[in-house]
Order: sequence, then structure tokens, then C-alpha cells
Amino acid sequence: MKEKLYIIKIGGALIDDESLLEQFLDQFSGIQEKKILVHGGGKLATTLADKLGIEQKLVNGRRITDKDTLDVVAMVYAGSINKNIVAKLQQKKCKAIGFSGADANLIKATKREDSEIDFGFVGDINEKSINKKLISKLLKLKLVPVFSAITHDKKGHLFNTNADTIASVIAQALSAKYDVELLYCFDKEGVLEDVNQSESLIKRISEEDFFQLKEDNKLHKGILPKLENALEAVKNKVNNVFLIKETKLKNHIENHDAGTEICI
Repeated sequence: MKEKLYIIKIGGALIDDESLLEQFLDQFSGIQEKKILVHGGGKLATTLADKLGIEQKLVNGRRITDKDTLDVVAMVYAGSINKNIVAKLQQKKCKAIGFSGADANLIKATKREDSEIDFGFVGDINEKSINKKLISKLLKLKLVPVFSAITHDKKGHLFNTNADTIASVIAQALSAKYDVELLYCFDKEGVLEDVNQSESLIKRISEEDFFQLKEDNKLHKGILPKLENALEAVKNKVNNVFLIKETKLKNHIENHDAGTEICI
């Protein structure tokens, strides 16, 4: 039997709320199985960029990253946020170790090419981008990798890479060796048919369901990257993929009755 591995992604709303972050990290540190944490931090980066007078542009929930914005997100994601999370986990006796994709060549990206939109310093990744042998060695040492949303091209360039994608691709790369469960944790109960009604939770979503919800304009822009990456993970043999409320991590680990399950 394969060993269980949780890959858990958190975003800016949780990171910005110190009390909620503490609660979440208490629950995360209590997971006994092998685990990896992936974090974004979009709201904090946007706040700092605004203070510096650097205009931010998003397309379908994805940030266009010029050189000034890259400097901001590298400082915020790989610096302030990553090290703050690692320090809090150490306090909770969790042997966390923080990374960008450039560290030890853990995640190698290629610059996004798009005929219609210049995304700037945005990197795309796939399964071959992941240094899965080294990540497995870290896990074997009972370390807990904490990944920021910064990658590199091994040519001296850093890239901003969507954290939802990083979580999905790491899950896909490690699924041959581990029984992987990928969890997207955010501030909703899961995928909601009506974003303003928590009781409108959709318990299971297939690819067909996703396209129908998208066509019916029932998916707000922030959920799209999560669902797209969650579906990609399921299609590439990641055993279990859920979107859950960040405060219900422990409940989900114990009972598997929270959030939205993504299925083929």
C-alpha cells in the first residue's frame, strides 16, 4: 500500500487573518501523515503593490506580473509569508521547511506564452517541472515542505506561478509514489451554487458539472483556477481532491464529510 500524503493549499484571505491562520496551522500541524503546504498570498501582495503605486491587473483570477510586480510577489510570497508560516509551524513542533521553486531546483517553470495576453514574469509548470525525488527525500526525513508561489527557469529568472497550479502539479507528480489527497482550503464551505448562500454547497462536481456551472455563470472568478487545477489533478490519478473551508481541515481529515469533492 502507498503511504498517505496530504497536499494542502491555502490562500491570501486566510493568511491575512492572523487568528484564522493560527487555527488552521494548529489543525495542519496535527496531521500525523506526511504533508505538504502550498500557499499564495495575493491580497497581501496587492496591498503592498498599491502602497508602492504599482498597478495590478488580473485576467480570469490570474495576475499579470511585470518586473515591479515580480519584485513585490517574490518579497511577499517567498519572504514574509513563507517564513512567517514556517516560524509558526516550528512553534507548533512541526518540522517545516520553506521553499520557493528555485531552492534546490524544486520547481522549474517556463515563461508563459500567450498569443493574446502578455502575462509578463508568469511561469507555467507540468509534472516534469517537479523535483519529486528530492521532495520525497525531504518527506522521508519527516520534514514538512512549505511552498510559496515563486518558481524559476534555471536561467536566473524568477516567475510568479499560480499556487493552485503548484499544488495540483506537485500532487500529480507524487501520486505514483504516494496515496495523495489534494485539499484546496479557502473561505467558503466549498463550491457554492450561489456564492452568497453557504447552504447552496455542491457536494460533488465532475468535469461535465464544471462546464455547465461555468456556462450558467455560477462560478465566480476566484474559484475558476481552483476547479480547473482540481479537475486536472483528478484526471492525472490524484486519488482524492476536495475544496473545503479552511476552518474545517481537522473535521475533513477525520470524517471526510466537508466541502466539495472533485471527481471524473
